[in-house]
Amino acid sequence: MSHPTAHATKDEPSRWSLYLQAIFWRALMGLGMFQHKLAFPRPLKPRFTKYIDTTLAAMPGRIRLVFYTPKDYGAKGNEGKKYPCIVNFHSGGFTLGAATDDCRWATAVCEQADTIVCSVDYRRAPEHPFPTAVEDGTDAVMWIWDHADELGIDGDRVGVSGFSSGGNLAITVPLMLQDVLLRRRGAEPPQVSSDAPFGLPREHRAVKLIVAWYPTTDYTEPREERRKIIDHPEKQMPKFFPKLFDASYLHPANEVKLDSPYLSPAVASDELLQLLPDDILMYTCEWDELLDEGKRVKDRVEKLGKKIKYKMIEGVQHGWDKNPNPFKVDPIAQEVYAEACKEIRRVFHVGQS
Repeated sequence: MSHPTAHATKDEPSRWSLYLQAIFWRALMGLGMFQHKLAFPRPLKPRFTKYIDTTLAAMPGRIRLVFYTPKDYGAKGNEGKKYPCIVNFHSGGFTLGAATDDCRWATAVCEQADTIVCSVDYRRAPEHPFPTAVEDGTDAVMWIWDHADELGIDGDRVGVSGFSSGGNLAITVPLMLQDVLLRRRGAEPPQVSSDAPFGLPREHRAVKLIVAWYPTTDYTEPREERRKIIDHPEKQMPKFFPKLFDASYLHPANEVKLDSPYLSPAVASDELLQLLPDDILMYTCEWDELLDEGKRVKDRVEKLGKKIKYKMIEGVQHGWDKNPNPFKVDPIAQEVYAEACKEIRRVFHVGQS
């Protein structure tokens, strides 16, 4: 069976050129996110940071995990409390962005859902092309499970969230997690009975919730076709950004299978999508080239019986909630974040003592 692949062209930029472009735009994006954090109310600052070693990617390295916590985390008399955790993945086309970009989302989750947020600085392209980001995200969730007790996390109440490319990871990481855990279960000694204690507690755990914000989900559809769905061309992302992102992440271009479920979950098999958690939240934008593919994922998982809550936010473009305005917090973002936090509370706290 043949698989669609990205097409290399004679004028394809060199990896060095892509890296220089990425460095430039990372610096500018960093300035924008600095302004984004200035408006009142100010977002929480990270409580602590951990660095973990990779285990899955072909190129070994370290991943930074940034933790935001509820105010009573570690307070006197509260040491034994176990919190749910949302593992978050930032946006930036797998090329730009940083774990602290989603600080306002992390603040909402901590304050309104009494939940820890672990934001992942997965390694970015072009230095680390596909599938490194998915592998790093999977490593991060498994590390959280392995260290849940010392972090004050309830390993049975772990979810994922993400924005844009991070929204892609919020869907693809749970799929890769299932693959990794199923393969490891296959190595379980046959003499171990079903009721015997198991050596790796994470093997019996699963991601309980996905919160995907304007995710990219289908690389099999050309960018030009995706852009045709937007009625307001002025609202589109400048073309050079998708070109930079795709050239950086989809490498080597003639080898990346665009229909890989870890890249394009919109075209994954029903059997694979069935492995996603039962509770899924998805938010798309009216003026976004990713709108239709997000709807397709929503329709498919809905037919599989998943409890998906879907909302298209009208009158906004891709990444609207990250507007670098130092004077005003976006009221739509505040409202929708609060709505999502209510769902997180429902999944993680209803029925909990």
